[in-house]
Amino acid sequence: MTHPFLVKDIAFQAGLSTATVDRVLNERPGVRRQTALRVKAAIAELEKQQTGAETTGRKIAIDILMETPERFSAAVREAFEAEVSTFLPTVFRCRFHFSEIMKPAELAQLIDRIRLRGTDGLVVKVPDMPDVVEAVRRAIEAGIPVVTLVTDLPNVARVAYAGADNRAAGETAAYLIGEYLGNDGHALVTLSSSRFRGEEEREIGFRRIMRDRFPSVGITEISEGYGTDAATGSLAAAALAKNPVINAVYSIGGGNRAVLAAFEATSRPLRVFVAHDLDADNRVLLSERRISFVLHHDLRTDARSTFRAIMSRIPIAGRGFSSSLSAVEIITPYNMPAG
Repeated sequence: MTHPFLVKDIAFQAGLSTATVDRVLNERPGVRRQTALRVKAAIAELEKQQTGAETTGRKIAIDILMETPERFSAAVREAFEAEVSTFLPTVFRCRFHFSEIMKPAELAQLIDRIRLRGTDGLVVKVPDMPDVVEAVRRAIEAGIPVVTLVTDLPNVARVAYAGADNRAAGETAAYLIGEYLGNDGHALVTLSSSRFRGEEEREIGFRRIMRDRFPSVGITEISEGYGTDAATGSLAAAALAKNPVINAVYSIGGGNRAVLAAFEATSRPLRVFVAHDLDADNRVLLSERRISFVLHHDLRTDARSTFRAIMSRIPIAGRGFSSSLSAVEIITPYNMPAG
């Protein structure tokens, strides 16, 4: 691999030893394909981050760990990479650890590996499960500033939460669906997993407003599809088969194409569909009028808040930081921001 970077910089970016990186670069035997791909990805990240100011600016390496569908992790990566240039001459190097589904023990093990290897900051979108929380707490006790992204871990001393007010987002969804349906309807609420605090808060907000303002609208919940199309679609199809009056959707956890396919397979009318996040899939579905509204918050704002929070805890780079929630916007086909 031709590149202008030092082996130690590639190793730091990839989270590997210099010896391992050297074996990969020199194509020596005994290297796993996954390890070689990590080195290649690290070089690609360094190339993106390379600017004229990088030689004089402070370098801050952070690890971003997320259990989330690929369509959302792609949007997060894009947001963080776009915000990096706004902090020059300080240079953020982002190491991404994304997986659609991970067991709590695997997540905890990965967090421990990051802690032991060393990092300037840890950004997590992870379930609020005991093993995971304890691993995050160990990182904090080791002096690593932690920022929770999109979904919170309120029982650890994280530096900040970066994201929207999830309870208010759920209340907004309830208002839209309730006003649309009036007193005649039944909503399907889809969660990726009940393990995520942010999704739970959206559901709580949704149910509160529906109970107080639209008590005649029924609610059916499905969960543990992890936002993947196959599992979410199966759960949605089963719910529709069991309940013939479902005619609205509040999608908290994604898998929207699969949910729509389940409605189409039964020729079931769908009066209103509220989704979260303006990712690539939802942009298309909204422009095609297949979903009604998208509750969107700016991921670049979240990235900016994350960087500032981490900088506030680093000597020399540190400065004051005031945490604020991202605003929730109601997006229609007519006010969709440029992609």
